[in-house]
Amino acid sequence: MTSDSPGPHRSPGPELLGTRLRHLLDRLEAGVEAVYTDLGMDGFRPRYTPVARALAAAPGPCSIRELAQATGVTHSAASQTVAQMAKDGLVVLAPGDDARRRMVRLTPEAEQLLPALNAEWEATSAAAAEFEAELPYPLSRLIGEALEALDRRPMRQRIADRAALGPGPAAV
Repeated sequence: MTSDSPGPHRSPGPELLGTRLRHLLDRLEAGVEAVYTDLGMDGFRPRYTPVARALAAAPGPCSIRELAQATGVTHSAASQTVAQMAKDGLVVLAPGDDARRRMVRLTPEAEQLLPALNAEWEATSAAAAEFEAELPYPLSRLIGEALEALDRRPMRQRIADRAALGPGPAAV
């Protein structure tokens, strides 16, 4: 391998962006899931923790919309996470004041996990900061900027614009 050759984890270019991002997320989540297993919480998923912490911090049950806002995900993503947490016995759903609104609260079993989850959250935050310090640019900042860029101009529009130009390298 020459000094110009990419390392085993270097992407050849943006064409594999989605694949590489999924691989990165899989590796990050696998590490967190292993910690949950070490703590005796087999099957607990990393995406549950922000929801559990948001519910614990709230003065009462929360709607799916409130959880989506508190955790920074879409309503659909929050709804899917809550449905899986309900299936796993971690939350209970009840009708809200309007038929379209469902209210979510932690089960006693989930409440018992909160001290371990809070300790894990602190350790994970510290480990993430250490990880970012090894990178030339903080990943959390890059993700935020990438999301803002997609808010300004969604990927669908970017692809449509490129397709309209025909084959060839992207214009600079």
